[in-house]
Amino acid sequence: MATLRERTTHYGIVVNLPNDHTARSVNAAITEAFAAIPTHLKRSMTWDQGVEMAAHEQLTAATGVPVFFADRSSPWQRGANENFKGLLRQYFPKGTNLALHSSSHVTTVMNELNNRPRKRLDYDTPAQRFNAEKRRITALQLP
Repeated sequence: MATLRERTTHYGIVVNLPNDHTARSVNAAITEAFAAIPTHLKRSMTWDQGVEMAAHEQLTAATGVPVFFADRSSPWQRGANENFKGLLRQYFPKGTNLALHSSSHVTTVMNELNNRPRKRLDYDTPAQRFNAEKRRITALQLP
């Protein structure tokens, strides 16, 4: 699995990678996941030092989103994403074979987490904030 976390709304996206996590597979899955995110919320992506981002230049070319890398052994540089991964561990404990989980199950978990109220958001849910942001931009684009 790959996790993406939008910083403004705290909306999290879980990208299921049941077959492999090669650079090609990760790029294709992230490009597809980014299609649902409004352009103004796709400013950058911070990744760890994993080999799955070996083709990060192609990902940036496909999505328009620059990729930055956190320093090795510095998870605090990706704090929001690490927090989201911690929430996911309630459903998928460390050491779990993630290939056993269907895409529909992963989507259900992602939706459950995005519909959990957060104190940091004044008890709104990330989904509420994300959808409000999408509506706000749509309203601004109307003639």
